[in-house]
Amino acid sequence: MLHKGVMLIWVWLACCGMACAHPHSFINMQASLDIQEGQLTGMKMEWEMDEMTSADLLYDAGDAKPGSEVWKKLAAEVMANVLGQHYFTEAYRDGQALKYLNRPTEYRLFRSGHKAVLEFVLPFAHPQPLSGAFSFMTYDPAYYVDMRYPDAKAVTLPADAPQGCQLELSTPQPDNALRTYALSLDKNDAPEEDMELGKQFAQKVTLQCR
Repeated sequence: MLHKGVMLIWVWLACCGMACAHPHSFINMQASLDIQEGQLTGMKMEWEMDEMTSADLLYDAGDAKPGSEVWKKLAAEVMANVLGQHYFTEAYRDGQALKYLNRPTEYRLFRSGHKAVLEFVLPFAHPQPLSGAFSFMTYDPAYYVDMRYPDAKAVTLPADAPQGCQLELSTPQPDNALRTYALSLDKNDAPEEDMELGKQFAQKVTLQCR
């Protein structure tokens, strides 16, 4: 069974007992694409949770030092839930879905002020040649959580990336009907599964190397 604080990360209780609209919680993301020997091997992700979402984790961590067994245990529990949702990420090369390894090559959970931050490396099952067009979307399908890059600078390439590789971040503009529907959902409601509500609000990162 998952730790209470970990459960609250993904079953959002940030509404203080009152009805409120989706999303219920917010994660600011940063990503760095991992390129080795001219191939794309994965992504290093950093997810900063909002203060309300972080509160239980930070309470459970107490005064434990960074890298201690307490933090390692919490990190493992959070990461297990992320893995259960396939890293909450879709990745494609020329329209074909990319597969990931079952476990991250590294991960950690730490405190940053009043927020908890999860950092991990999402590895592709097979390194990908940089030819072709890549796209990535990270989102919670039910849109309980708004997972968002604050701006285009939050997605980066390594300093030694081949010349001619360009990144682009696009943010959707859902219509008023969809926004109204999301606002109508309180914390006990779930959108219809076939709607993929979160995907309709999800940002898309694209990579093209020439």
